[in-house]
Amino acid sequence: MDRVIGIDLGTTNSCVAIVEGGVPKVIPNKGGYKTTPSIVGISDSGRRFVGQMAKRQAITNARHTVYAAKRLIGRKWASSEVQHGLETVPFELVRGPHDDVRIKLRDKVYSIPEISSIILQEMRVVAEDYLSEEVAKAVITVPAYFNDAQRQATKDAGRIAGLDVLRIINEPTAAALAYGFGRDDLEARIAIYDLGGGTFDISILEINQGVFDVLSTGGDTYLGGEDFDARIIEWLVYEFAAEHNVDLRRDEMALQRMKDAAEKAKCELSAMQETEINLPFIYTQEDGEALHLQRTLSRARLEDLVEDLVHRTVKICDQTLKEAGLTVDAIDDVILVGGMTRMPRVQQVVAEYFGREPSKNVHPDEVVALGAAIQAHALIDEEAEVLLLDVTPHDLGIGVYGGGVQVLIERNSTVPVSRSHIFTTVKDSQTSVKILVVQGESSKAHENDLLGEFVLTGLRRAPAGEVEIEVTFEISADGIVSVAARDLETGLAQSITVTATSGLEEEEILAMIEENQDYLVQTRESEEVEQHRAEIRRTIREVERLLPTVRDVMQGSTLGKDALRKAEDALSRAREALEGRNPEHIIASSEALSRTYTVFQGIVERMQ
Repeated sequence: MDRVIGIDLGTTNSCVAIVEGGVPKVIPNKGGYKTTPSIVGISDSGRRFVGQMAKRQAITNARHTVYAAKRLIGRKWASSEVQHGLETVPFELVRGPHDDVRIKLRDKVYSIPEISSIILQEMRVVAEDYLSEEVAKAVITVPAYFNDAQRQATKDAGRIAGLDVLRIINEPTAAALAYGFGRDDLEARIAIYDLGGGTFDISILEINQGVFDVLSTGGDTYLGGEDFDARIIEWLVYEFAAEHNVDLRRDEMALQRMKDAAEKAKCELSAMQETEINLPFIYTQEDGEALHLQRTLSRARLEDLVEDLVHRTVKICDQTLKEAGLTVDAIDDVILVGGMTRMPRVQQVVAEYFGREPSKNVHPDEVVALGAAIQAHALIDEEAEVLLLDVTPHDLGIGVYGGGVQVLIERNSTVPVSRSHIFTTVKDSQTSVKILVVQGESSKAHENDLLGEFVLTGLRRAPAGEVEIEVTFEISADGIVSVAARDLETGLAQSITVTATSGLEEEEILAMIEENQDYLVQTRESEEVEQHRAEIRRTIREVERLLPTVRDVMQGSTLGKDALRKAEDALSRAREALEGRNPEHIIASSEALSRTYTVFQGIVERMQ
């Protein structure tokens, strides 16, 4: 059976998990951490840094280090989120050839799916190192409120990372799977409150003996821990400007230092009442005088700074409950997901709204990856008794005459689903109709996402309103949207399968796949060489330790002199190999020295 991993591709941190022996478990990275920062950096030599290494060099390399790429994935250049990013992020955003957003690092322009693929590839390597075998299949999670373009962009990122993405599932749904795992008799209505680094989701589910039925979902794909950090940064900038009349936002390194300090302070204030933010030499004036930033931030002050953000989540919860046709009294348990739910004020507001203390049964950073692994296992194991009934997060409909929208499939409809509606022509002698497929909640077609369009031709010439056309929308369990239009009088039909786009052409994706694969091979080769280097250093120490004893034993023997000469040669070649960069030389020297050590060890053992 092929191994399938579950990946939580997070805004701030990412996590990978697998089901082993029927039990889901998170796989730690090389540093022993169960989560990896979703950060990518490119050094001035072109070297790629991912995760903790990228985070460590971010302050000195802010212009070429990307964080929170998930907030930009699948978005158009003109979107408010991208325009906000232009003003706030230290790395350079550029307009892509398909009106998408891209990032310039050093002398290369990267698409957002490409940046995300680097993080996914790191998660794949973490899993492969743990399993000691290749992994090619995955289930990846996304915020429940992601639209089709954002989901497709995430899927493209998986492809570029060399993964066959079996399914994209919603993060709150994944958390519910982990919450209900192993509790076959569980019957409950639960609310998953998911406040992560970049997005907020709320999903209401009904769990009934292994069936997970999503009743409604809501969210904001631009509301999360990054916004909480931004409020602290704004406060620091204002305080510093008031004291020194200097705007620190113009200095990229100062901005990155404040970002790191803001995140650290926010985390500390989940356990403490106040914390010190101390950034010496934050700015140097024209006369050479160095300025320092030192402020005390209290938990109460932080809560004042972010109170409106916390209450934005409550409004979304309220709307989502109404759409499920429920009140807070009907909820049996509330599950907190995402690092921001560690904030005491968030926990307090959630408890006040739902009238109960949230459950402490799940790990907020790991539960989504565990749920993805459970779903991954269920897709390949016929005996797995998990039935997931998810919903579509946005309205789907067609643009109608006058610029309006006729919704055919309402948001929170359980998939798979099919809906039909009969339209009539709006002009006399009209022989064709253009079908515009849109996704979104606006009543104006142009304010929604255009998923696709097609034309039904050959209609009978007749007065307006006389020719009837039936339009049918269908969404499969995998979220594939199909739209068909049929002239009820003649049976003439036309249809399309709506394929969301991430802004990348197929040729671009294939080129990125090849480049990523080449990079992975080079990385693995360099890792193998470094392992041999370490082995050479260790073996040199061991051979040098045994050498005096072996000389004493073999003194005067012709055979012994020959063996000692070969050993000296092997030591000399090994030292030369360590100073050089030839991989073949390093590997050959390592193997030769290991043979010498084995011989020496045998001689010493025979003496004892």
